[in-house]
Amino acid sequence: MLKRFFILCSGADADILENCSGGEQNKYVGIGATVFFTAVMAFIAAGYALYTVFDNYFSAIFFGLIWGFLIFNLDRFIVSTIRKKENFMDELLQASPRIILAIIIAIVISKPLELKIFEKEIDRVLLEQKNDFTLANQEQIATQYTPLVTSIDEEISSLKEEITTKETEVNNLYETYIAEAEGRKGTEIVGKGPVYKEKREKHDAALTELIELKKTNSDKITTLEAQKVQLAVEYEDQVENSQPIIDNFDGLMARVNALNELPWLPSFFIFLLFLAIETSPIFAKLLSPKGEYDYKLEDVEGEVKTWVAQKEAQRKVVLQTDFAINDRVYGDLTEEEELYDYKKKIAREMMKKQQDAFYKRQTGIL
Repeated sequence: MLKRFFILCSGADADILENCSGGEQNKYVGIGATVFFTAVMAFIAAGYALYTVFDNYFSAIFFGLIWGFLIFNLDRFIVSTIRKKENFMDELLQASPRIILAIIIAIVISKPLELKIFEKEIDRVLLEQKNDFTLANQEQIATQYTPLVTSIDEEISSLKEEITTKETEVNNLYETYIAEAEGRKGTEIVGKGPVYKEKREKHDAALTELIELKKTNSDKITTLEAQKVQLAVEYEDQVENSQPIIDNFDGLMARVNALNELPWLPSFFIFLLFLAIETSPIFAKLLSPKGEYDYKLEDVEGEVKTWVAQKEAQRKVVLQTDFAINDRVYGDLTEEEELYDYKKKIAREMMKKQQDAFYKRQTGIL
């Protein structure tokens, strides 16, 4: 049962191969087993690759089976269409398109399995990339808010500096009227005279302005600080909302790019392994000598080819014979007077009818 299944996988004619030797049958059993297990590996590879895309087992298995059957059918077709020839170079030239197709299939099959084999290393590369993306994203979002925050800070500093300047002015006025009272500056007369009162009033007015300025600027500073807090909240919200996009940056293309960041030699050896598996049935047929099955298959195909050529030649002879008979028949008919008189009578009646129709048409015009 298993032997017949692998023979079916090899694409060989089971009826012809049944009458061949055991060694010849085992050769095609091995080719069929290689085709079958290549399709199994293709199913596993495609299933894993599609699972990274759909994140669903049923979808991955369904499309993985379709891909596996497709690879199975292609490999079976490739192997079954290679015919043994007397010259190895002719065989190699015949198989070259199929070898190129096998290389493409090997690349497609090996890449998803490489992603699975090097999954931990790929996750590390993806983590580094995600961290870089997170920092870059934060910097990019910050560029939207930094000018606003800087402008608010400058405005707050200006308000505080305005208060500080006013305080300095009040302190200077205070020092002036105290020095006047003590006689250290100004009139240098100890006591609270008219000049003292003038300077004291000027200080008190500046102090009142300072108190009002502090109240006004404090309210403005409080409003500006609230705006800074609001901007900080908006910044954090944008970072938080964009972070899931970065966290989900682990799709198929991202993993393939991360795989390319790893050393190429291990991946190359895995590719060579699948290339050997994929091309082994082809090279098995190319390198194997012309066997009993090949001769019998050539005999069957030659028999059909001869039969088709014979039928085509017979059709040509029948056609030529039919032409010759027709020529003789019509040649004999030209000599018969009866057929001549009958056709002459019919032609005469036809010409009369044509003349009558022409006469009626001309009369209608007149």
